[in-house]
Amino acid sequence: MTRRVFGESVQGASHIRNGRECQDSLKKVEKDENTLILAVADGHGSDSCPYSKTGSEVAVNVFCKIMGDYLETYAGQPELLLTFLKREGDTKVAQAIDAEWKRRILKIHSKYKREIIPDKEAIYRMYGTTLIGLVITKEFIFAFQLGDGDIVKVSEMGVQNIIEADKILGIETHSLSKSEAWKKAITFIKKQEGNEPLPVMYMLSSDGMANSYKNDDEFKKTCSDYFDLLKEHGAKAVSDNLKAWLSETSELGCGDDITALFAYFEKGDCLV
Repeated sequence: MTRRVFGESVQGASHIRNGRECQDSLKKVEKDENTLILAVADGHGSDSCPYSKTGSEVAVNVFCKIMGDYLETYAGQPELLLTFLKREGDTKVAQAIDAEWKRRILKIHSKYKREIIPDKEAIYRMYGTTLIGLVITKEFIFAFQLGDGDIVKVSEMGVQNIIEADKILGIETHSLSKSEAWKKAITFIKKQEGNEPLPVMYMLSSDGMANSYKNDDEFKKTCSDYFDLLKEHGAKAVSDNLKAWLSETSELGCGDDITALFAYFEKGDCLV
């Protein structure tokens, strides 16, 4: 199976003007020719979250590590893994991600001898971040979301939100930094159809992407535009121009950091 996996994180236009680093992180793990793990995290970047860039980096690493461990544990048993994720995705899996992120944050905070704070919850808040992730195998797709951001699938059938995330009014969002954060996680799992027509594009994006458009219809139109560009010009052309396009989107839009991570399966390939 041939596929193209690429992405970029860009510093938001307002962050450039204010001297704030990009708080987004992304990670992709191509386990084998049939298995992908993708993750995007958006650090909160507020004054109360001075280390949220670190928090987002830890988040994408934790998601890829934990999902990779599950894939190895259930190697050769995809139906058992599918059943486990269906039953435990928003409980045991979410708890594992939440606990491991917090464990690593405390270790990092201690390692760099940062502020001595007896309250662990206060430490977590300094590293606050969201997290979205996607696992694509030939048997199923599994999506995870805690906080804002978008996971979409685009095909000739149109644009589909894989997860309809909770929407919180204003600038607030669910966060890995909060107590029992796992309870706010949303997961989705779907068995792959063996003869799904291609091409197909999956895109994970931080909320700076969608928030740069007036409404959801305009955002989905942009997703379709990327799909059309991939079909017409190929993944290399889109990848080569992606950073500039995302920077322009931020400049003309909300000014926030933007991350977009793509997995594109070309026509003529097969998902099985």
